[in-house]
Amino acid sequence: MMLNKMTLDDIEVRGKRVFMRVDFNIPLTAEMQVADDQRIVAALPSIKKIIHDGGRLILASHLGRPKNVPKQEFSLLPAANRLSELLNQKVKLLPDCIGPEVMLYVEKMKDSEVVLLENLRFHAGEEKNDPEFSAALGRLGDIYVNDAFGTAHRAHASTEGITHYLQPAVAGYLIEKELKFLGSALENPQRPFWAVLGGAKISGKLDVIERLLTKVDGLLLGGAMTFTLSAAVGQKVGDSLVETDRLEMAAQLMKTFSETEVDVHLPEDCLIADKFDPSAKIKIVASDQIPDGWRGMDIGPKTKARFVNLLKTAKTVLWNGPMGVFEMEPFLSGTRAIAEALVKATANGAVTVVGGGDSAAALHDLGLEDKVSHVSTGGGASLEFLEGKILPGIAALTDR
Repeated sequence: MMLNKMTLDDIEVRGKRVFMRVDFNIPLTAEMQVADDQRIVAALPSIKKIIHDGGRLILASHLGRPKNVPKQEFSLLPAANRLSELLNQKVKLLPDCIGPEVMLYVEKMKDSEVVLLENLRFHAGEEKNDPEFSAALGRLGDIYVNDAFGTAHRAHASTEGITHYLQPAVAGYLIEKELKFLGSALENPQRPFWAVLGGAKISGKLDVIERLLTKVDGLLLGGAMTFTLSAAVGQKVGDSLVETDRLEMAAQLMKTFSETEVDVHLPEDCLIADKFDPSAKIKIVASDQIPDGWRGMDIGPKTKARFVNLLKTAKTVLWNGPMGVFEMEPFLSGTRAIAEALVKATANGAVTVVGGGDSAAALHDLGLEDKVSHVSTGGGASLEFLEGKILPGIAALTDR
């Protein structure tokens, strides 16, 4: 998908207005300060490259779900202020993302100047991929750069529509890095190649599992999604989360596991609690013997030890989804064990890729995100990429 697309290194930006889609959909505090600047920091290599080369940089992003109405709590002003600090250079927030006032300002920009447009989702045209709104965005720039991997799976005006009006359309460094790591993990992995999948629902991971079974040497499954698999083959799962409408599909998947040559491992024991609360009573039981009134909250110590041991041999590891309710300290142990196993594998020369979303959040909370090969910035986008789906925001970029 990526090999034939133009990138930031293929273009000359000096004196040009560069419209760059970034992902500044960041958490804010009650005082309207940036609570976590990871996504801003992730865009810095592309931003600095354009500034250094004399481009006139127009940044665009969405923030939250303002439902097409300008609202102060969804303003990108905190992002503009934080980026100003990171660059040691003033980044002005413009009052809107389209319109005569915005056009007038960008036409007067000087080389290496940076502005940030106000929230794209203050307009209905963004999520509708409206041609008029897309064209209005396109008129602001001479060149389009997409560096927002987290939104690349959406065909919105700023990710897909704009490319019909503004060319060349190229990938920024973050998107290039994302596709390099995710793509090489899938298409040209060093072996043994192991995937670790967790999370709450099997329905959200079915396509990923089916595709990975054609790619990996081994598959480790944890998280609440395993209870739907267990329930589908008649095992006792107590009050654990089960997708009852997916039991037939889950039974078919269990049959597939028994027939595949891939080394598939499900939890043999789990940590259970009598309520969904950090103060709950807890105990360890076999994963097929969870009593009524109790629910699975994390993988157990035997499973944890087995998973960690299996990952010692890996040369490529792909991880998507936590092993339990990692947000609560008593149920973090399994997820922490996987994270630490990836750190050790990385230190031993393996390529380790964490596929965004909750597993990326867990890694960040544990302070380990810098100790693996790559942490994806796009939860939904990385999942769809792993499923083999076309990402509209990537497909729309200019071929080399």
